Amino acid sequence: MVIERMFIKEGIKESQIEKFLEKRFEKAGYSHTDIQRTPLGTRIIVHAHKPGLVIGRSGRRIKELTEEIKDKFGFENPMVDVKEVEQPFLDANIVANRIAKALEKGVNYKKVANFYLENVMGAGATGVQIKIGGKLGGEKARFQKFKEGYIKHSGGYSESLVEKGHAQAMLRQGTVGIEVKIMKGETKEFKFKKEIEKQEEAVEAEEQKGS
Repeated sequence: MVIERMFIKEGIKESQIEKFLEKRFEKAGYSHTDIQRTPLGTRIIVHAHKPGLVIGRSGRRIKELTEEIKDKFGFENPMVDVKEVEQPFLDANIVANRIAKALEKGVNYKKVANFYLENVMGAGATGVQIKIGGKLGGEKARFQKFKEGYIKHSGGYSESLVEKGHAQAMLRQGTVGIEVKIMKGETKEFKFKKEIEKQEEAVEAEEQKGS
């Protein structure tokens, strides 16, 4: 029970620091934070699209952030690193947060979802799924799903190839939840399907030449 309580306590602390950093570095294209405990202390890796806004001039913000995390969350000897998210359209958390911000600005949810479907696939994803749930312009709450490409929802491929992101949009009519799934790799089934499609296209092309 003591060990279980310790894990629960650490989990709550990690959730709190995630929310703290998400709010602090919203303009930096914040994605998520990895927390690694080492014999020398706690390594905190902040993933963001614009790392310069996290680091600050001459690393000033990192130094201030390190001290603030130590005082606010009680981490012993925290070491803060920043890792750049080079392609934000392939980061599920960043996409989910951007959708939330667009909804809060009044952009139509269908227009937002289709925009990100196109750009995520254009960035090289195998597949993408966007779920938006809440009061979307009507009296009753409803749920809308948008999908493009190929994506796995269960099994080993879902765990290893699909990245999930979540966000909330605070609208006048209530809270809207956003879930984004991005698949970045190809399964054996998907490769086989593409090969079959290529063969069918080649046969169709030959038939058109002959007609």
